[in-house]
Amino acid sequence: MANHKSAIKRIRANAAKRLRNRYQAKTTRNAIKKLRNTTNPEEAKALLPKVVSMLDRLAKKNVIHKNKASNNKSKLTKFVNKLA
Repeated sequence: MANHKSAIKRIRANAAKRLRNRYQAKTTRNAIKKLRNTTNPEEAKALLPKVVSMLDRLAKKNVIHKNKASNNKSKLTKFVNKLA
C-alpha cells in the first residue's frame, strides 16, 4: 500500500479514470457492433458520424491507439458505402 498522501490520491484518481475509460470504450464497441449489424442504409449513415466521433474521442484520450481508431473508421465507412 502507498505511504504518501499524493500516492494514495493518485491511486484513487487512476481508479476513477480507469472506470471512465472502460465505460467509454465498451460503449463505443457496442455502437460499432450495432452499426455492423445494421442492414438499413439510412440508419447506418445516421449512426456512422456518431461512431466516428466516439472513436476519435477515444484516440485523442489515448484509450485506444490512433491507428486502431483510423482502421475502424475506414472499415466502417467502407461498410456503410457498400450498403448504399
